[in-house]
Amino acid sequence: MSTDGSDAKGAGATATDTGAVKLPGAAAGGKKRAAPPRPAAKGGRPAARTPGRAAPQRGGRRPGRATPRRVRLTLSRVDPWSVMKIAFLLSVAIGIAMVVMVAMLWIVLKGMGVWDNINDLLRTLETNGKSFDIMDYVGFGRVVSLSVVIAVVDVLLMTAFATLGAFLYNICASLVGGVQMTLSDD
Repeated sequence: MSTDGSDAKGAGATATDTGAVKLPGAAAGGKKRAAPPRPAAKGGRPAARTPGRAAPQRGGRRPGRATPRRVRLTLSRVDPWSVMKIAFLLSVAIGIAMVVMVAMLWIVLKGMGVWDNINDLLRTLETNGKSFDIMDYVGFGRVVSLSVVIAVVDVLLMTAFATLGAFLYNICASLVGGVQMTLSDD
């Protein structure tokens, strides 16, 4: 140890008997700066910092805000092209989900024997000698094909209505100013 309280190599910051802190790398220059005093707590001892809270910066401001910041925004225009693209993708997803749902529902009804029970019921009500089969009307291929056609029409209608809604919103927003929103970061 040397006379100033640091080892001969000058590694690390050490406190001297005067309360100054020697900075690392300042062994040759010998520059010292005083440690910032902490406010005294009860009993004359320096106050300990609360864990989890940041130390106050210069000027007394903390890095985080005490209250969430709030911003008022106005949605004054919606781009119809972007609305059309998003509506198309969402309606395609809904159409695919609808076709899968109809196919699964038909398979579950077939597994439960609902179609056979309907056939038996219609045969008991029939007075002619013809045999009636419900599968001629609600077969799997026919039901799924019909759901695909409905899904395609649904895609076209949803895309067109969403785009038309964007145009109508832009017209109404130009008259009344748009939708006002308040956003906050919690």
